[in-house]
Amino acid sequence: MAGPRPPRFLLVFDFDETIVDENSDDSVVRGRALPEPLRQSPQGGGGYNEHMRRVLAFLGEQGVRPAELRAAYENIPLAPGMAELFQLLSKHQELFELVLISDANTFGIEAKLRAAGARSLFRKVFSNPASLDRRGVLTLGPYHSHKCLRCPANMCKAKILAEYLAERAREDVEFQRVLYVGDGANDFCPAGTLRAADVAFPRKGYPMHRLIQESQEKQPGAFQAAVVPWESAVEVARYLQELLR
Repeated sequence: MAGPRPPRFLLVFDFDETIVDENSDDSVVRGRALPEPLRQSPQGGGGYNEHMRRVLAFLGEQGVRPAELRAAYENIPLAPGMAELFQLLSKHQELFELVLISDANTFGIEAKLRAAGARSLFRKVFSNPASLDRRGVLTLGPYHSHKCLRCPANMCKAKILAEYLAERAREDVEFQRVLYVGDGANDFCPAGTLRAADVAFPRKGYPMHRLIQESQEKQPGAFQAAVVPWESAVEVARYLQELLR
């Protein structure tokens, strides 16, 4: 007897400014007094992950309780239309396999997805590991190491996506299309590996969208995937509904 049919589409989500409407790191520190060295986050490189490790350690040392941190993540607003997109996906779980690849952290992402009632939609969450130590301080680590020159030292999303697709192929799951929803410069790297049948959904006016536009101007045809910019995730939902027809 044949088992259930594998999903036809892989839907990859970013988290910050994609699923949620702001940067979750900003949400956690908002309204809290940080010492001068921790106020300015480093730009580029691998320094940002290390910077957030120090910020979270400082908050823990100042007595910020895990429950406060969890509440901060839970209260981040979803991006416009994201609740509607999740509703559509919950009705078609047999067709879409969802994974989340984010340079935020597992503690915050898990807290927000559960609060939004969306955790069960995602087969896997790939993010920087974060857990509470015995003092109740949230400790953050890098996700992995890699050789990609475009990405921060702690995470190359293209590497994660390629490894996931290879793992699923070994399990005899091949997707008709990969659909990638993101916003940031670090989403451009994996989006650039998509095929002509695939779809990139960059958030309109954000770095991923600008980088795709620049690459299309410099090298027409080099960016292979179809590009569907969005301001509300309802636009992503509409595209998926057309795809199902």
